[in-house]
Amino acid sequence: MTPAEQVRPSEQPGLRERKKRQTRVALSQAAIRLCVMHGWAAVTVEQIAAEADVSVRTFRNYFGSKAEAIAAAHLERMLSVADDLLARPAGEPLWDALLHAVLGQFSPSPESSSQSDRWRAGVRLMLAEPALAGEIVRTNAAAQHELARAVARRTGTDAERDVYPKLVAAVVATGTGVAVEHSLRADDPAPLGTVVAQVFEQLSAGLPQP
Repeated sequence: MTPAEQVRPSEQPGLRERKKRQTRVALSQAAIRLCVMHGWAAVTVEQIAAEADVSVRTFRNYFGSKAEAIAAAHLERMLSVADDLLARPAGEPLWDALLHAVLGQFSPSPESSSQSDRWRAGVRLMLAEPALAGEIVRTNAAAQHELARAVARRTGTDAERDVYPKLVAAVVATGTGVAVEHSLRADDPAPLGTVVAQVFEQLSAGLPQP
């Protein structure tokens, strides 16, 4: 079962599935928070479970490792982008709708707002962890698949047969990744939302040469 199938077994999940997704989100956020604040090596699965107020057995029911738990945050974010995209007004241009949907998922967290420099440094160290790289690649593939499905519904194309929705999903995933990387590593960092808006402005204009 793919990561996306674990959190989206149907288009309209029932209460049980929504609660399972909420638990996944809580565990993923707890893993990120602890690893950013205390360092990858210092954080255990037991600590993550306690932070999310669940048992270790519950953690194991959802994730095989803390790397998998952390990478799941990206999938959850892109699932929310896909949901928000489909909820946007039908007549809104696609790239305007995508911008609003993406920006809605990139508001600063309380931790990143109150401890900006420390938080950014911790995120950089966490993302550099080799154990996380493979999980991020796998999760990103699932995230792009789900977003392509939403783009296809929005544009009347076919997510399996047509190139367009796949291309848009790949561009959105890459663009948001570039925005996050730039925001984390710039010498004079701008707020992530500002960088995301700049990225999408350039994408919607067709990436004109500066």
